[in-house]
Parts: sequence; C-alpha cells; structure tokens
Amino acid sequence: MSPLPVTIDVVSDVVCPWCYVGRARLMKALAAVPEIAVELRWRPFQLDPTIPPEGKDRQTYLMDKFGDEERIHQMHAQIDELGRAEGIDFAFDAIRTSPNTLNAHRVIRWAATAEPGVQDKLVGRLFALYFEEGANIGDPAVLIQAARDAGMDAAVVETLLATDADRAEVEQEIATAQQMGVTGVPCFLLEGRYAVMGAQEADTLADAIRQVAQAKAEGALDSSQA
Repeated sequence: MSPLPVTIDVVSDVVCPWCYVGRARLMKALAAVPEIAVELRWRPFQLDPTIPPEGKDRQTYLMDKFGDEERIHQMHAQIDELGRAEGIDFAFDAIRTSPNTLNAHRVIRWAATAEPGVQDKLVGRLFALYFEEGANIGDPAVLIQAARDAGMDAAVVETLLATDADRAEVEQEIATAQQMGVTGVPCFLLEGRYAVMGAQEADTLADAIRQVAQAKAEGALDSSQA
C-alpha cells in the first residue's frame, strides 16, 4: 500500500442516479489501483433543497420538473442501460416519493465518525434503497434502519435525527461546494484540489488517482497551487 494515501471527497446527492453510477465506477477504479491507499469521504449536495421535509409525489415532481412523460421515459431508459453495465438494477417505477435529502446527508455525516468503511457502506445502502427498492429515504425510520444496516448505532441516530444536530453544518458544506463551483454531481475531488466532474468511466478515475498519488509521492502537490 502507498505510504501516502490519496484523499477523495465525493460530492453527491443520494437521489442522483448519476451519483449511483459514479459510485459503482469509483469502486471499480479503486479495485484497479490496489497499491494506492485511498481515504474516501462523502460530501453533501442537494439537487433540490426546495422539496418539503415530507417529500413530494414522485410522478408529480417529475412532471413539474420536465413536463413530458416521454422525456422522462427516455431519461430513465438511458440510465437503466448504464446502470445494468455497472451492476445496478434501477427500478424507477417503484419510487413513489421524491424526498428532501437533508436528513440523509446528516446521517452520512455522522457515519464518517464510525469505523472505516461505514460511511461508504451507508451511502451504498441509501442508493440501493431509493433506486432499487423504491424506499422513501426522507423517512426517519428508513434512515435509522439504513444506519443500522451499515453498522452504526441506530439508537444514537434516532436520537440525533429528532433534533437539529448538524443541520446547519450540512447546509454550510453544500454552500461551500457551490462556492467552489460545484454545480452538478457527482464531483470527485482528489486531495482537495483536483476535480473530476461527472460519472466518469472507471479507467478515467483510476488514471486520475494514479497521477495524484504519484504527484503526492514526489512532493509536487506541496508546491503546486490549489
């Protein structure tokens, strides 16, 4: 393993299908560079923070946003195909509610303080719940169970969710990402300065990781401008 791990901050939203595809490709990229130690951190973004806490009817929301059932069908068909190639079985018809994801991001934030790998496991579980099982990931009960599945202390999560704990901090993180120029997700930020935008192919991500790891090992990152 590399003595100098590469940090990857993934800015994403758990209701973004491209982010789910991006995570699958990132996992392939990491498998392709086993010699490089990677510290993976998931960062929040909200595609639509205006959705109320209780969520919106999914079909109504999509029609209000895109206005055309055929256009919606075509978008879903395109993502379906990409998902299958990455081992994802999108079930868009099963989704009944478009949720507000702020609480999901709060739980993801708390997962970062758990054992290594728990945060990524939670993110993967939330993606699967929403896109493959049609679960409402704005529902506190769903979030608590997802936290339990990922290995978190569900009782602590339940207690914190009932408060405003870390709400302002998550909102500030989202604002910071926007100020940095992140307008779409996923965004893979390597060592806090090199951004790979969009659900890039695994080979592209792996190459970026290798290049940054080499630059870090050579000390080039220390003298370069962020």
